[in-house]
Order: sequence, then C-alpha cells, then structure tokens
Amino acid sequence: MSNKKKIIVMSALVLLLAVTAVFNFVLANTDALASADGGVTTANYFTTYRTERTTTRSEELVQLDSVIALYEEGDERYEEATQMKMEIVAAMEKELVLENMVKSLGFSDAVVSVSSDSDNINVFINSSELTYDTALSIYNMLKNETGVVSGNIVIMPVYSES
Repeated sequence: MSNKKKIIVMSALVLLLAVTAVFNFVLANTDALASADGGVTTANYFTTYRTERTTTRSEELVQLDSVIALYEEGDERYEEATQMKMEIVAAMEKELVLENMVKSLGFSDAVVSVSSDSDNINVFINSSELTYDTALSIYNMLKNETGVVSGNIVIMPVYSES
C-alpha cells in the first residue's frame, strides 16, 4: 500500500474517532443536564449502557482498523488485529441475539454483556424483582444457547420505568 493511501486511511480513521468523541461529549452533556434537573433515573440505564458499549466498541474497532491499514496481510500484527476485530464482532452479534431472547420472555428491556476474552455473561433485566423461576428460565436459555458453565452467568434485575 502506498504512503498516500495510508495517509488517507489514517486521516479517515482519525476523523471517525473525532466524530465518536463529539457524540460521546454530547451524550455525556445530555446526561449531566438530566442530573441537574433531578437526577438520572434508571429509565436511562439501558439506553446509557448500550450507548457507552457502542462508543467503546467503535473506538476499539477504529484502533484495530488503523493497525490493519498499517500492516500487510500475513504480518503477525495484521493477523492479530483482524482476529481481535472478528472476536468483537462475534460478541456484538451474540449479545444482540441473547438480548432479544431474554426480551422474548416478557421483559420490556434487557442488556447482555458477553466477554470476548472469557466465558462470562452478564444479564441486566428490566424487572423490580427476580424470582427463582424467572432466573432459572433465563439461565437455562443462556446456557443452552451459549454452552457457558453455570458460575459464569450473572443475572441482575434493574428496575426501570418505561
């Protein structure tokens, strides 16, 4: 890849990172205004969590894209960055599927966090309480879908008025 192409790619990546930072600032400022008006309610919990997760992952993907752009295919750093990018994308897809599966049990909202470097799954559901039967239903569904062992699944209720 010529130097001119590398410069163009890097400039585009820096621009994308700047746009992400601006969005992060705007969203953080919105949350600060909500706090000034009486505090952020848990109604924003699920939206805030997803926004922060998306922002963080976008920044990670931009960094990995810049590494991929700098090195040629076959280089160890290129292959490692490509593998890490694929792991992030796989975790994102798995989270989306699991969130929809949990919502299908009747919850108004849910957030699932899948760790890409371990077999941990954290589930936050919109519920004022968590009964044994409900937790067991969620647990069995996640275990059957992912094959994760029991000690690595955490289910937490977070009540949010919708």
